[in-house]
Amino acid sequence: MTSGARLAIGDAAATDLDELADVAAATFPLACPPTSPPGEIAAFIAANLSRRRFADYLADPSRTVLAARDGGRLVGYAMLIDGLGQDADVARAVTMQPAVELSKIYVLADSHGSGASAALMAAAVDRATTAGARCLWLGVNQKNERAQRFYAKHGFTIAGAKTFPMGTHTEHDYVLVRPL
Repeated sequence: MTSGARLAIGDAAATDLDELADVAAATFPLACPPTSPPGEIAAFIAANLSRRRFADYLADPSRTVLAARDGGRLVGYAMLIDGLGQDADVARAVTMQPAVELSKIYVLADSHGSGASAALMAAAVDRATTAGARCLWLGVNQKNERAQRFYAKHGFTIAGAKTFPMGTHTEHDYVLVRPL
């Protein structure tokens, strides 16, 4: 576990399921552009960021879920997934392998600027490096300039583009890569 005065980063556990789902439901919409249909955002959260889905993620040996706690309160999380998945656009963009995907990294709005995001990123980089990955990659919405600035500050560069289906709506993401 990595910790500061009040901030601690560690592996998420089954006891964190409710808090993980709550943080995910509060933070995922922040990453979506205003043009994303609210109903599609809600459906995505229900299908992919529920307590049950987080239980599946914690049980999946190809995933690592990290939790950021500030004074004991879960304020953010990150999810790492081994490999590239099945997306052909990602396979074209991510040429260094083995690779680890930074699938999710979210921090509650009231904790932005607290250092939680940077601490989660540092822990994600450490985990991917320890796992033997040559790079860390992620998809970020092309309209999410705040997130793009954060990732650039942490060594990520644009390597390609991909789509992100959200129900009947399609978002457009950049594929960012950081060598390790």
